[in-house]
Amino acid sequence: MAKHRPFGITLLAILSLIAVVVAIWRVLQALGIAPITLGTMSFFVPEASWVNAILWGLMALIYLWVFRMLWAVNPQGWLFVTVISILNLTIAVLDIIGGSTFDAMLPALVINGIILIYCLIPGTKAAFEIP
Repeated sequence: MAKHRPFGITLLAILSLIAVVVAIWRVLQALGIAPITLGTMSFFVPEASWVNAILWGLMALIYLWVFRMLWAVNPQGWLFVTVISILNLTIAVLDIIGGSTFDAMLPALVINGIILIYCLIPGTKAAFEIP
């Protein structure tokens, strides 16, 4: 029997898809394929941009997996989307420390911040039947 998916969980799933797009865009920027950036991009040393691309690529794949869990209203989806948003925020902060500008990291910070805040709202936890 299929579970009912409340609007809030659908919104969280859509936000996770937006996070996938942001992560893929970061991969393309790190590889120098995407010509448009919001600011200077660097990951500690210019030669390490492939490390940055791998990290953001992994985050995109994980967010796709989390989207599937959210869409199926799997209670573990709530835990994983919370953890992955924290990891994405951490990588964004590491990018800023490593030499990227705040403006370049703003989309990742905003989307993942919204996802994390929305996950921590008591109503979201209740929708997943988490005590």
